[in-house]
Amino acid sequence: MNSNLAETLQTACNQEKITSDSLKNITALLENSQDPVNESSVTQLANAEEWNELNNRFFKTLAFGTGGLRGRSIGEVVTAAERGSAGPDDRPEFPCVGTATLNYYNITRATLGLVRYLVKSFEGEGRPSLALARDTRNFGKEFADCVTRVATENGCDVHIFPDPRSTPQLSFAVRHLGTTSGIVLTASHNPPHDNGYKVYGDDGAQLVEPAAGAVIAEVTAISGDTYESLPESEQGQVHQIGPENDESYMERLETLLLDPDLVKAQSDLKIVFTNLHGTGGVISPQMLRRLGFHCDTVAAQDDENGWFPTVKSPNPENAEALSMGMAQADESGADLVIATDPDCDRMAVAARDGNGKMTLVTGNQIGSLMGFYRLLAFKNQGIIDDSNKDHAVLVKTFVTSNLQDSIAADFGVNVVNTLTGFKYIGAKLRKYEDQIPAELRKNYRGLSDEETRALRLEHSQFFVFGGEESYGYLGADFLRDKDGNGAVVMFAELAAYAKSQGLTAVELLDKLYCQHGVYLEGQHAETLAGADGAAQIQALAKSYVENPPSEVDGSAVSRVRDFANKDYTDEEGDEIPKEKMVFVDLEDGRAFAVRPSGTEPKIKFYIYFRPSPGSEASIAPGNLASAKADAQASFDSLKNAIVSDMQERLGS
Repeated sequence: MNSNLAETLQTACNQEKITSDSLKNITALLENSQDPVNESSVTQLANAEEWNELNNRFFKTLAFGTGGLRGRSIGEVVTAAERGSAGPDDRPEFPCVGTATLNYYNITRATLGLVRYLVKSFEGEGRPSLALARDTRNFGKEFADCVTRVATENGCDVHIFPDPRSTPQLSFAVRHLGTTSGIVLTASHNPPHDNGYKVYGDDGAQLVEPAAGAVIAEVTAISGDTYESLPESEQGQVHQIGPENDESYMERLETLLLDPDLVKAQSDLKIVFTNLHGTGGVISPQMLRRLGFHCDTVAAQDDENGWFPTVKSPNPENAEALSMGMAQADESGADLVIATDPDCDRMAVAARDGNGKMTLVTGNQIGSLMGFYRLLAFKNQGIIDDSNKDHAVLVKTFVTSNLQDSIAADFGVNVVNTLTGFKYIGAKLRKYEDQIPAELRKNYRGLSDEETRALRLEHSQFFVFGGEESYGYLGADFLRDKDGNGAVVMFAELAAYAKSQGLTAVELLDKLYCQHGVYLEGQHAETLAGADGAAQIQALAKSYVENPPSEVDGSAVSRVRDFANKDYTDEEGDEIPKEKMVFVDLEDGRAFAVRPSGTEPKIKFYIYFRPSPGSEASIAPGNLASAKADAQASFDSLKNAIVSDMQERLGS
């Protein structure tokens, strides 16, 4: 760093225009990177007194957590050096400079640390390898090239999808190709200016401890983005993953269909699908048509475009993202609208209600419907019966609807709750596989789903279905992450089943409410961006640990679970890892959880209306409308009380 810039930054720090952490991180980046874009960008921002921008880019180092990295790749203020040769309306030529952003500096360090971990972990087993995919986001191709170069120059083979592919297909590819690791470049449903880097183990699941900690230690030990390449004879090789992987993946997706005859009998079911400019269009429409469903796509959203130009946000959880699909469905008379997010690990649905109106179905409701149908189908087919039902399981997160617990209990099937993050569901799948005697699980990945199911029903746990409230679902263990493509198949079949009963999916949900009681779930997410916001989020989360409520909205608190500081075990007796989440249960059955997001500058409040303990849950159909109205009023009252308390804790 030149002396003038150093003096300017030190003065700004002395005047509290930038934080001491920002100054430290700027200094470290400029001393440990030879990329000229870095110093040019910092100099321009400092000369322009863009202190807020500098703080947001450098207030922290982008932590390589258990899932990887996620951050801005395009700054709020784009410097001339970053803009490069790009036009004013084009994507910048270079990614956003900073230690808290996603760029070549952080991608290089992460990849170098991962490869060093792989080399040590698989010593004596040949050259390590990784499968690599990217979604449609800005800088995806450039970041993939960077990963490939760093990995191969440090002795790791790379199997790369040349074009965008979904996160679940990356998980499948790790298992199918037998690589020792995997990386997908995605920021899921974040805004267009973000990108990310997720790491997978050799089982196709996101890394969990102790592997995650070992990789983090390797990355932390790296001071910059330079390294000495291995001799060419020791470097890794690059292998392109061809279309044969698409076909292998689709063959396994086809096994998710539990009743092909049912689908054929409901061939007039019409579906509108949209990939929201992401990777879902590669597989999902093909699968629907291949299985006999009538599928149209939203033409304006078919193109793979990292700016996601037709939506305010590429998040299928938001109603606005489905608006074009819903309008098309109304014009064509389609029964369903199905949408997937940019990396196609999440799926959202709009379905017609009994009056023919398109209605958004929440993530909790989608999961409850699919879990119910899969349990019903397996029971009706005699696959799950009284002799083996204690070897069948639904796996869900603590913040996912308890309606699924009630449904599973009705079938006599186990439920296991995990922390938020599909990596914990993936870890359960690995456990169930490992519980099968070694001599019986040879070539496990080459066995059919029917064969592995029989082994799990006898020796461990058959994974019937898994999911989380944030629109992520999985129906089999041939991959180990949430799968939007698979969810599309499963929900389409569920809708066909409902139609065979003379119902819409929404009416089928009402039948479940009549049987189990009304369950309502929702969120409040408080966005607190930048350096100041990060501090507010941590302080707010801490306040619920140090000063938990004793009464909320007129109901006494019956239980507070502090997952960060207390020890808990799950339904199988496995220790639950520590996480910053507080779960509050009220005596009247309602509940809420507080959790800082691990991927966005938000603190999330998960809010629940549930039947009161000990009350009669079932509801006569004629009373359902009033029961739903009462539940909504009680839910809204609880939400208002939680938000009001949050604002007091923030001092606003």
